[in-house]
Order: sequence, then structure tokens, then C-alpha cells
Amino acid sequence: MANTKHQGKTLAVTVLAWLVALLIFFPILWTIITSFKTEGEAIASTPSFLFFDWTLENYAEVQSRSDYFSHVMNSVVISFGSTFLGLLIAVPAAWSMAFAPSKHTKNILMWMLSTKMLPPVGVLVPIYLYFRDWNLLDTQIGLVLVLTMVNLPIIVWMLYTYFKEIPGDILEAARMDGASLAKEILYVLTPMAVPGIASTLLLNIILAWNEAFWTLNLTAAKAAPLTAFIASYSSPEGLFWAKLSAASTLAIAPILIIGWFSQKQLVRGLTFGAVK
Repeated sequence: MANTKHQGKTLAVTVLAWLVALLIFFPILWTIITSFKTEGEAIASTPSFLFFDWTLENYAEVQSRSDYFSHVMNSVVISFGSTFLGLLIAVPAAWSMAFAPSKHTKNILMWMLSTKMLPPVGVLVPIYLYFRDWNLLDTQIGLVLVLTMVNLPIIVWMLYTYFKEIPGDILEAARMDGASLAKEILYVLTPMAVPGIASTLLLNIILAWNEAFWTLNLTAAKAAPLTAFIASYSSPEGLFWAKLSAASTLAIAPILIIGWFSQKQLVRGLTFGAVK
């Protein structure tokens, strides 16, 4: 009897989880389906879910735009560049906080985390003026720098959590064998934290790839990534829903594929240290 109740509860939870997942995924599914409609079908007052004349003309038009692949390359350079630069800064910072903490370490960590709660628009004007004076507007380097700053607190927190799980005795043994600080971090700590670094890298690539606020405000044409490319389908004449959906599908496809194949690493990275 107890076993039957347990199975019934498990089934109810599973069904509920699937319903919630479908509810969350439905906007993405609707966007993908709309990308195969004509503009007329996309704005029909009674939209069809599956029974319409499927077409690839929206994808053809998006692909035919001469600047499409430059937006793709900008997204790749900006997301990967900001992530690797963030890791270069965050690894020694997280090492210091995990293995040589001071009485202010926790306060610094909390302060860093609190910066993520600041509305980005609150610092837009000074950053825009700095970028204008330093000729960083509409440049890949400028976006790499700003997204590194934006995501650095998350990178440091995730690496700090991983590093805290590594026994300090191992690093102490490396020091007794004569390892310098750089060799200790590079040859002892980093290889042991590869799963954590990989999770951090994946999550930050996704965050940087999807970033829209800074990319829309600090770029115009040369360094605009795919998020700016999607926004370009909004014009004073109105929205081109079918083409906008095709551009959105092409923009999110790479990150969806990466997320699907690395979901275990991502979940582990997001939940590591949450339950002790």
C-alpha cells in the first residue's frame, strides 16, 4: 500500500514537472514554428500551430543578409573572449579567497555578489562616456571588457565554491616540494578543478551570448552580435515576426545545442555547494 502511494506521488510529481517544462519551453517552440510561416500567417488573428504552408524563405532572407555571419563572429569573439578573460582574473582571485582568506573575504564576496543586483541602466551613462572617450564604442574589445566586468562576480563565486572543496593539504604538499605560487595554481589546483572550471566556462559563455542590454547600447554595426541583429528586425514600420523568429532561432540554436549536451555540467555548476 505504501509502495503504491509512493509510486502515485512520483508519477504526479513527474507529470507536474513535465507540464512546467512544457510551459517554459512553449515560447521557444512557438518561435521556431513561426520561423517557418509566411509573414501573413505569422500575424493571423487565428494562428495555426502545425497546419500551414511551411516555408524556408525567412531563413533564406536572413542568410542572404551580408552582415549575418559578421554578427555570428562578433557573438563568438565577445562571448568566448569575455569568458576566457574572466577566467584569467577569477582563478587567482578565487584561489586567494579560498586558500588565503582574510577577515574581509566574506564581505568582499558579498559585495561582489551585490553588484549583480544593480540595475545595469544605473551605470550606463558613465560607462558609455568612458567608452566614448576611450574609443571603445562599437568595438569587440569594448564589449569583451564590459561583459567580463558584468559576469566576473559569477565566475569568482563559482570557482571559489569549487576551490573550497579541494583539500588544502594537497596544495601544502606541493609547496613543500618547492612549487611556486604560479606552478601551484597552474599545475596542481587547475587540473583538480577542471569540472568546476568547465561548468563556469559554459555558463558564462551562455550568459555573454544572450546579453542584450550592453550589446544594444554600446554597439552600432561593426561589433554588433546576434542579439543586436535580432533587434534590427524591429523597425518603425512594424515587426517582421516570421523573419524575427527565423533570426532568433538561428541565434539561439548554437547555445541550445551547447546547453543540451552540457546540461549535467551546467546543473552541477549551478547547484554545487548549494546543499551541504
